[in-house]
Amino acid sequence: MATSSSIKDVARVAGVSVATVSRALSGSTVVSPELTARIQAAIRETGYRPNLSARRLRSRDSGTIGLIVADIRNPFFTAVSRAVEDEAYRLGLRVILCNTDENPDKEAMYLNLMEEERVTGVIFAPTRQTADQLALQPWSFPLVLIDRVSTRGGHDAVALDNAAASGMLVEHLHAQGYRHIAGVFGNASSSGVERHDGYVSAMFRLGLEPRSMFVPPQALAAEQAALQWLGEAARPDALIASNGLLLMGLVRAVRQAGLALAREVAVAGFDNESWTEIVEPGLTVIEQPVDAIGRNAMMLLAARLKDPALPARKLLLSGRCIARGSTDRGARSALPPNPAAG
Repeated sequence: MATSSSIKDVARVAGVSVATVSRALSGSTVVSPELTARIQAAIRETGYRPNLSARRLRSRDSGTIGLIVADIRNPFFTAVSRAVEDEAYRLGLRVILCNTDENPDKEAMYLNLMEEERVTGVIFAPTRQTADQLALQPWSFPLVLIDRVSTRGGHDAVALDNAAASGMLVEHLHAQGYRHIAGVFGNASSSGVERHDGYVSAMFRLGLEPRSMFVPPQALAAEQAALQWLGEAARPDALIASNGLLLMGLVRAVRQAGLALAREVAVAGFDNESWTEIVEPGLTVIEQPVDAIGRNAMMLLAARLKDPALPARKLLLSGRCIARGSTDRGARSALPPNPAAG
């Protein structure tokens, strides 16, 4: 059975010291080309694999950044990841992408991995639980938070102005004549909480009664919550979702309940994904500046690397309301009308 070899084995086979092997591996010009060739032959013979993590311990800059996102299946994070990678490539940096599934245990595991890999910096979309703990631990790398922010501060951050964006949706629905507006909000992130706060503030400002529910950030959870509301006699006439996955759940619920989209119940939410335009009669959404979020995150990280003493900065970006047929009572709906409606 083969056993793993060590740098000592390479030194023995090559007939040199361990220090000489180490210098050769680091590319030192002190070691002659002939001796380097002998050491490379010994490496092939022994099957030795250099410990990259150990080598990074001797380097102040690995040239690699970590990108830790909540759910790569969510098109928002897919788009932001692409923007981060594009900007990192322009700056000559490599990217390690990790997906946490909104799981604090996985977040902790990947943050530890970033420590072990000696990354240059990390761009991170944390859960609420992890976000509020980040400031309590000294990290060996700078952190830039995206989409979600810590209430304790202490780290650079780029996010949508969630409260304002959510209020924008409520005001749009109110202007279209909807008054009983309910909302489902993700329970794992600070963005869900902020969007809920913006929704509640806008409802009170317009003299309307809020009706909301926090759910796991999954389409099925939103679908079940909406079906519960739509089955009531005093059902909402409009529904809001705090992200694209929840928005999909709302559309499924309206279809399952046999209601006419827009005419009987309006639906609106976040993230201008391609499918939101295809679903008849088109879904009203808040379009997030995903490219700007990714680029600005890299910009903040680059600035932090140049000057670690800079005060923490938080960039809030504006969203844009794209109004489509799902919030227009006069729009033609592809969904069947409610057969029980009189």
